[in-house]
Amino acid sequence: MIALQKISTDIWDMKYRFKSGESGVVDETIADTWDRVARALSRCEGKKAAHWKREFRKALEDFRFLPAGRIVSGAGTGRNVTLFNCFVMGTIPDSLGGIFDMLKEAALTMQQGGGIGYDFSTIRPKGSRVAGVDADASGPLSFMDVWDAMCRTIMSAGSRRGAMMGVMRDHHPDVLAFVEAKRDQARLRNFNLSVLVSDALIEAVDADADWPLHFDGTVYNTIRACDLWDAIMRATYDYAEPGVIFIDRINQTNNLSWLETIAATNPCGEQPLPPYGACLLGSVNLSRFVADAFTDAAHLDLEALKSCVATAVRMMDNVVDSSNFPLEQQREEAFNKRRLGLGVTGLGDALIMCGIRYGSQQAVDAVDAWLGAIANEAYRTSALLAAEKGPFPLYEAEHYLKAPMVQSLDADVQALIAEHGIRNSHLTSIAPTGTISLYANNTSGGVEPVFGYVFNRKVLQTDGSHVEEEIQDFAYLTFRSVFGEDTALPDYFVEADGLSPREHVVMQAAAQKWVDSSISKTINLPQDIDFEAFKDVYRLAYDLGCKGCTTYRPNDVTGSVLSKTAAPAAAPVPTDAGKPAGFINRPEELPGQTYKIRWPHSEHAIYVTINDIIEDSAGADGEIVRTRKPFEIFINSKNMDHYAWTLALTRMISAVFRRGGDVRFVAEELGAVFDPQGGAFVGGRYEPSLLAIIGGVIERHLDSLDGASAPALKIVPDSARAAAGKAEVEEISMPDRGLLCPKCHQPSIVKMEGCNTCTSCGYSKCS
Repeated sequence: MIALQKISTDIWDMKYRFKSGESGVVDETIADTWDRVARALSRCEGKKAAHWKREFRKALEDFRFLPAGRIVSGAGTGRNVTLFNCFVMGTIPDSLGGIFDMLKEAALTMQQGGGIGYDFSTIRPKGSRVAGVDADASGPLSFMDVWDAMCRTIMSAGSRRGAMMGVMRDHHPDVLAFVEAKRDQARLRNFNLSVLVSDALIEAVDADADWPLHFDGTVYNTIRACDLWDAIMRATYDYAEPGVIFIDRINQTNNLSWLETIAATNPCGEQPLPPYGACLLGSVNLSRFVADAFTDAAHLDLEALKSCVATAVRMMDNVVDSSNFPLEQQREEAFNKRRLGLGVTGLGDALIMCGIRYGSQQAVDAVDAWLGAIANEAYRTSALLAAEKGPFPLYEAEHYLKAPMVQSLDADVQALIAEHGIRNSHLTSIAPTGTISLYANNTSGGVEPVFGYVFNRKVLQTDGSHVEEEIQDFAYLTFRSVFGEDTALPDYFVEADGLSPREHVVMQAAAQKWVDSSISKTINLPQDIDFEAFKDVYRLAYDLGCKGCTTYRPNDVTGSVLSKTAAPAAAPVPTDAGKPAGFINRPEELPGQTYKIRWPHSEHAIYVTINDIIEDSAGADGEIVRTRKPFEIFINSKNMDHYAWTLALTRMISAVFRRGGDVRFVAEELGAVFDPQGGAFVGGRYEPSLLAIIGGVIERHLDSLDGASAPALKIVPDSARAAAGKAEVEEISMPDRGLLCPKCHQPSIVKMEGCNTCTSCGYSKCS
């Protein structure tokens, strides 16, 4: 048994451990959490509750079955929360009242912990007429901004971040703006975005045909289909969004195609759902079913796997009866269809432990065999549950038995469904499983390859801050526990960014064959991949039968939660290369200089303080050489309009300072920032922005350090300087031009009778 890493216990404590405000900690151990969940979900079994509690508990042991996080954190707590992960909400009406009714439903759903998905294609495009008020429509993106603000508000009420999926049809007149929306780093950060790609668009791209953009029967514009497709691919390459959802394929292969039309997915994309559809997730951990790992006899124990699948399906079916629902429409949808999303996690680790390289033909064959066994056992169990408890209320044998997924099952399973019906309309889905995989000792997530064998992860704390923790992959830990630290990794150890786009996609396609919903998988690619090698990845996904696709290439817009560190192939060799770059611990006292800036667009002065650190090093002749370097920066002003960006700026610049090296590029970057509201003349020189002025202050400070005699410097605490009346403040003065008017943006604000009044446009506000 591999010992749990700290990240696993931290995740459990922060997200899944039951703590009561009245009695404090309830779950003393992870085993207590398993007991709680098993007990809660067995209550639906009547007289057999004790038996099924033991079976449920056995499935949870050693993280073999991982119910989704909302089940683990909520089941058996008595809290008024939903155990369903996500919902697709109702169709948004094209009216202001209807839009805000939908916003309210979204807020109520998120309050109970559910993520949401929406199709915003039903809102008229920007610039179209609103006849009732004789005005122009603001378009769907403006209302998505409202949803985004709502999500920021609601997520602050709980420990789990809210999540939303926003989709738009490929023919909507605003689709190009939708594709480009996240180029703005501050916009729609609580949304995942995907384009609903139709078969017709793919055909138009192949024919290099025109593509009409239309809404409600009116064509607003016509573009080349190839131009739209290229825009999608370029945006995805640059900042990882939007993804694509092949909506026609989803509806054609839907088990309930005769009954419902799907237009959106849950936030991660693995559950295409009808209006008010509910997403119920759980994952079987394949890494725990590998027998004789890292030997020639390594294999997946299919009988043990199928036994766990059967138990998991019953557990998840009981969740439907145990959960709360934010809205009555969601409850009705869940009970009428009893949709489940049983998936896998640990596929990447299981392949490694069996000596199989991810993306190889052998891996494709393994996925086909493993997931085929899971799908058949899940449908078999659901048919037997139907014999015991009844099929889902909307079951119609004539239609259901013709569904493509049902037709692909083993003959004996199809016969069982024909005889008894089926308890659950859908049974398989593959989620990203990021957090629960960390909880399970950092097992590889979903059907993904291993991201990195050793990596750092930013972990969100309860106070909103982040800490970085080093984490090791489960298969890597297992290998090292057997073979030691000095053994080189075999060639079947391959990381996500070491795979080609095709190797990623063929694995997703192999899994899709046995998934009746969809798959959340990210095609992780290296930053330096050429666009020509990248641009066909979505088309390949379409050609191989996937229902959707997303990519991630490291970029400046999205950043990253994960950062890899090198996993040594053998024991590291000591080196004399010197101290590695990294953050420097802050001494209690630092010397510094404060600069006073007067910016004509601000009523109050701005103070920039740069503190330095003095470091000693050995010179060529053995003499101690002292150098003075910038260590941190603070920006202060009574003007609270500057608070947010100055705080962010100082933290980022200080972090750069502490890493050492040449930091002059900071001043250069700030100096290139232009203020759209206009700059100012300083000493006869035009400065394009306040940020450029701050960059100039940093440059001036660095110049002073270059010419300073560092050994002669004396570190004097601020308190002592103040007592001596020798505050180190240098004023950077600027012409008095008046304050900037918030209405007309002219520097024309003057004080009149206690009010700020603009002499240009008449704006007035009492101070």
